[in-house]
Amino acid sequence: MSKSINITQLHAERTPTALLVLGDGTIFHGFGIGQTGETIGEVCFNTSITGYQESLTDPSFAGQLITFTFPHIGNVGFNVEDIETAGIAAGGLIIRADITDPANWRAVGDLDDWLKARGLTGIAGIDTRRLTHVIRESGAPNGIIAFDPEGKFDIEALKKKAAEWPGLEGMDLAKEVSCKESYTWTETNWTMNDGFGEQQSPKRHIVAVDYGVKRNILRCLASLGCSITVVPASATFADIKAHNPDGIFLANGPGDPAATGKYAVPVIKDCIESGIPTFGICLGHQMLALAVGAQTVKMQQGHRGANQPVKDLTTGKVEITSQNHGFVVKRESLPAGVTETHKSLFDGVVEGISLDGKPVFSVQYHPEASPGPQDSHYLFQRFVDMVDAHA
Repeated sequence: MSKSINITQLHAERTPTALLVLGDGTIFHGFGIGQTGETIGEVCFNTSITGYQESLTDPSFAGQLITFTFPHIGNVGFNVEDIETAGIAAGGLIIRADITDPANWRAVGDLDDWLKARGLTGIAGIDTRRLTHVIRESGAPNGIIAFDPEGKFDIEALKKKAAEWPGLEGMDLAKEVSCKESYTWTETNWTMNDGFGEQQSPKRHIVAVDYGVKRNILRCLASLGCSITVVPASATFADIKAHNPDGIFLANGPGDPAATGKYAVPVIKDCIESGIPTFGICLGHQMLALAVGAQTVKMQQGHRGANQPVKDLTTGKVEITSQNHGFVVKRESLPAGVTETHKSLFDGVVEGISLDGKPVFSVQYHPEASPGPQDSHYLFQRFVDMVDAHA
C-alpha cells in the first residue's frame, strides 16, 4: 500500500513544489531546487559531511538520486575546481533543509544556480531520516523527483514511471559516462597556494580505462610522476597496448559490473595475461574480480560516504575510506590464486584483492579522497612502486 509522507506541514505557509515518488507508491512532499522537470533513478543515501559538489559530479552516481543525510547542503556554495566530471553524473539530489547562502572563501556562486546550470533537479524539505530508514530496511528503491513551481502533478503517472523503471541491476552505464575518444591528462593535485599543478617530467606512462573516472584519481597518479592516457570503456586490449603503457588503471564507474563486464572482462583478462601492472578501483575492482572468475552481487543499501572503516589485511592497519558502490564481490566466489587484501569493518564485505604472483590488485573504495579522508593515498604509491619494479 502506498503512503504519503508530508513534512510540508512544518512549512504551512509554503505550497509544495516538488514530490519524490518511490516505486512502491510512497510519496514525499517537498520543495523543488535546481532545474524544473523530472528525474528518475535509484534512491540512495550518502553520509558524507563534506564534498556534496564532488559527489554530485562523480560519474559513479549516474542513475542515482542522492539523499544527503548531512543537513547543511549548499553552505559552501559551489566553485569551478571541485568538479569530478563535466559530463553525466548523479541523476538528482534529495535534502532536508533549504539550500543556504554560501559561506566559503572558495565559493563563486549559489548551489541552486549551479544545479540549474547543470540541468540537475532536486527536492528539499524531505524527512531524510525516514527516507534513509526506508532504504536501510527495504533496500534502495526506484524513485522519481518531480519539480513544478505551481505544484501541479499527475501523481498516478509518476507512480507508474517510478514502478516501471528497470533499476540498476543489469544496467550498463559505463558506456554513457565514459569518454568517447582517448585523451592525455597532466593536471596534478590541488594545493592551497597554487591550485592545480601540471606534470612536467613524468617518469612512467599509465593508460586509464575510463568506466567513469574521477578527475582526482587522475591527479593523484599525475602527482606521482605519471603521464596518463585515458581511453574509452570500449577500448580493446590492442587499443591499450598501442599506447605502450607501463601500467594499466581500471577506473571507477556506475551501473552493474556484470553488464559492463560483457565487453570489459575479456579486455581485463588480456591485461592480466600481459603482465603489465594493473590497478582497479570500484567498478574496475569488481570487473577485475569477474575477470578471474569471481562473482558480484547487488547490495541491500550499498556503501556511500566518507567515513567507512576498512582493514588492510596485508599490514593490519585500519583506514577510514570514501566509498560509493551498490555492488560487491562475493567472498565465497573468490577462486584460488586470488587473495583478499582489504575488508570492511562495517559489514565485513570484500574491499580489496590481489592476484598471487602477478602485479595486479584492486580496491572497492576511493583512495583519491574527493571527498573524504586521505588515509588510502598510499595505494597510488603502491601501484607506482609496482610499475617501477616491473619496468
